[in-house]
Amino acid sequence: MFSREWWKRRSLRVRDDKVTKAAELSLRESLLPLCLVTILFFLWGFSYGLLDTLNKHFQETLHITKARSAGLQAAYFGAYPLASLGHASYILRRYSYRAVFIWGLFLYGLGALLAIPCIKAKSFAGFCVCIFIIGNGLGSLETAANPYITVCGPPKYSEIRINFAQAFNGIGTVVAPVLGSYVFFGFDDNLALQNVQWVYTAIAVFVYILAVVFYLIDLPEITDADMQHQAAETHAGDADQPFRKQYRLFHASFSQFCYTGAQIAIAGYFINYVTETRKDTDSALGAQFLAGAQGTFAIGRFAGAAIMHFIRPRKVFLLFLTACIIFVAPAITQRGNTGMSMLYVTLFFESICFPTIMALGMRGLGRHTKRGSGFLVAGVFGGAVVPPLMGAVADMHDTAMSMVVPLAFFAVAWTYALAVNFWPWYRDTCDAFTTAEIGVRDREDAVVSKTMVDEEEAVGMEGQAVGEKGQ
Repeated sequence: MFSREWWKRRSLRVRDDKVTKAAELSLRESLLPLCLVTILFFLWGFSYGLLDTLNKHFQETLHITKARSAGLQAAYFGAYPLASLGHASYILRRYSYRAVFIWGLFLYGLGALLAIPCIKAKSFAGFCVCIFIIGNGLGSLETAANPYITVCGPPKYSEIRINFAQAFNGIGTVVAPVLGSYVFFGFDDNLALQNVQWVYTAIAVFVYILAVVFYLIDLPEITDADMQHQAAETHAGDADQPFRKQYRLFHASFSQFCYTGAQIAIAGYFINYVTETRKDTDSALGAQFLAGAQGTFAIGRFAGAAIMHFIRPRKVFLLFLTACIIFVAPAITQRGNTGMSMLYVTLFFESICFPTIMALGMRGLGRHTKRGSGFLVAGVFGGAVVPPLMGAVADMHDTAMSMVVPLAFFAVAWTYALAVNFWPWYRDTCDAFTTAEIGVRDREDAVVSKTMVDEEEAVGMEGQAVGEKGQ
């Protein structure tokens, strides 16, 4: 078991200029690694859902303003560019996906452990620093996991794969508020903070066990040469152009920034919204309503992935993002159950937007795929910018009125949805991958088919030679 070959297969450094079998993984071959990486999506969904609950929790226990409590989101999502464009990107390009997975889990566990003394000291600033470390860990995981899910398997199913995997992210965002409603609220301040400590201790233990698992399993590595091969096979994109000319990627990254900022802002102030606009609603009940809203978010991802089997992903993306704009607008003026229902529907349609921007933005990047994925993940930085803006508006007016902020950012993100559907330069690149047959059949079937074609060609050439000889 522990032979030299066994250790070699678990090397953290992989040559990036070599085409591997990962370039044409079939559905069956990609199943195991995808299942394991999907656990990571649940993990940061849980962490993100926990953050939304802690936002309201710290407002009450530490007596801070809404704008200041947004420091949690600023620290968490502000770490993403540092990871996706910095250390995680460096490790991904110089070493391997496996190395980034392990590095991200290490940072996540470290931040969770350091959070414990900060919680004991009731230091909000110290806890924000720990959240920043956790954000670096999760940013590292997203830098590797999103492109890995997208490219590990047949290209034509990439949007379906990432939306299905991200649905488990949605499940994590449901579990966290439910847990928070029972663990963080309804206790005196000291006991509630002690419960937060135990939650982060459990997180640290779990992620370190998971890091060991990632080291021990056989994980197919996908290289830049593999992605260049896929781009060449589909005849799509500008992979032969320098990175600075990948303009579709930069548009997708900006759209990701605007969309993610709006999504995070709505979820971060959801509890504030329902406690202010709905009668007889306390924070514990508000957290349960948030869990229900995140449940519609998770359902939306499963539903979106299913719809993409029948309708092109770019069209589903345009429909869902348009619906986000339509349904968040009434939440500004409506109150009570009506306003909350509008946010429920908005979260349903938010569901597929982030992963679909990720998948569409990576289309045709070829050898630039790893670097490009870092830019798309860096777009999550919007989650550090938009919530404080929304919090400032909420402090000046109220949370309902502050919904105008995410509405504006949704509208800007909508420009990318329009481009991939109506601008041929965008649309044709997306569609070239959607119709690709790479990896759809097992390689063994492809080899047999190719052998039969070669034999037919040989017979034809032989018959032609006999005919010419007879003449």
